[in-house]
Parts: sequence; C-alpha cells; structure tokens
Amino acid sequence: MAVITGAARGLGLAFAEALSAQGANVVIGDVDQSGGEAAARRISASGREALFCKTDLSRRADARALIDATVTKFGCLGILINNAGLQHISPIHEFDEDRWDYLIGVMLTGTFLSTKYALPHMMAQKRGRIININSIHGLVASEFKSAYVAAKHGIIGFTKVLALEDAPYNVTTVAICQSYVRTPIVEKQIAALAERHGIPAEEVPIKNMLAPAPLKRLLDPKDVAALVVYSCSTAAETITGAAIPIDCGWTAK
Repeated sequence: MAVITGAARGLGLAFAEALSAQGANVVIGDVDQSGGEAAARRISASGREALFCKTDLSRRADARALIDATVTKFGCLGILINNAGLQHISPIHEFDEDRWDYLIGVMLTGTFLSTKYALPHMMAQKRGRIININSIHGLVASEFKSAYVAAKHGIIGFTKVLALEDAPYNVTTVAICQSYVRTPIVEKQIAALAERHGIPAEEVPIKNMLAPAPLKRLLDPKDVAALVVYSCSTAAETITGAAIPIDCGWTAK
C-alpha cells in the first residue's frame, strides 16, 4: 500500500504506475482533481486499486486527511512517497514572500506533515518505508531558486533525523536526489531560463541546466521510478538516512 503525493502527472504518476505494476495499491494525493482522478482511473484499469485524494500539502488538515483516507480504505500504510513540489524562479531580492511561504509549505512542511501523520501507523505495524523525492538541489545550489534549494536541503536533514528516530520501529527512509527530469515543471523552467538568459529554449538544457553534469541528458521519469521501486523493495531494507543521487554525474566533482 503506497501513498504518493504530487502524483497526478510527471514523476509522481510514474512512481504510482511503477509501484502498481509491482502489485501495490496506490493513493494519489494532488491539488489537481481532474488530473488526479484521471491518473487513478488509468491505474485502476491496469488491475490494481487506486484512490485519489485532493490534497494541498501546505494545509495541515489536507495532509492528515490523505493519510486517514488511506488507512480507512486499505487498513494499512506501508510506503509513503513525498513527491509534491513546485518551482518559482526569481532573484532573492525580488522573491515574492507569499510564494516563498507556499513553496516551503508544500515541499518542506508538507513532507513533515504527511510523515508525521503516517508514522503512527507504520510504528504500530513495525514496518514502513518513506521515500522523500528530493532533488540534486538538495546537494548543490543554483541561482534564482532560493526557496526550492532551501526546502530541498531541509528535506535531507529531515530524512536523517527520521532515520535515527524510527529505526527501532523498522521504519526506514531515503532522499532521492535526481537531476533534471523531463516533466512539466522542468519544461516551465526551461522556458523561464530561456527568457531570463535571452537564448532559445532548446539551448537551455545544455548551456544552462546540464552544464555541471558529464552526461548531458535529461532524465526520463522511468529512470527515477526504477530507483524508487528498488528503494521500496526488501533488497533496500538496510538503506536508511541516505541521500541517493541519480544525477548523470553532477556531483562527481
């Protein structure tokens, strides 16, 4: 039984489909009701159960309701994938304060909230796996992304504390730190960076986004989904508290 936040599209949907293919029932939490319902129907058509729960992770009540709905429907909660995220590109001195609060609220506080409400169920059953979908920006920084970078660095620290506290309950956790993946959010970043730097959009990945990586390619959602499936498997049950890069060599230097 897996809960995936931000799973109406992009990486989250790839995770939901990959885990479903491995036999898991899934709960999709997302603010996008039409997209989330469509994703749940798509997964259910493949033979596994899928439930959509409209969720804004900046709201405590929504985060609690997501976990409660999961346990009510399925009676247990084995995997939580904290994936919901968004981006805003701006220099710090121009960064909109409400936008800062919302990004931190969804990505960092939202990860805390969903984890907080999931943990009692995992602790009671003496088993659980929490995967925090982080970013290469949890390990390095880029200009104009202060809220995103701050949230992602915070998630790595949160992952380490979670690993220390909940090992006695056989609850383990990792943070997956992927480089750029071809998803809708990255396509928007490409457009924004093209405008900011005055270059064609097709030049942005090589000249701007992928400059630090020796492998000059955007990841496919399936690349990251394969690592998520492994991280949820019994083969990875002794890996906890780690920040795992899948970054085309970005952090090799």
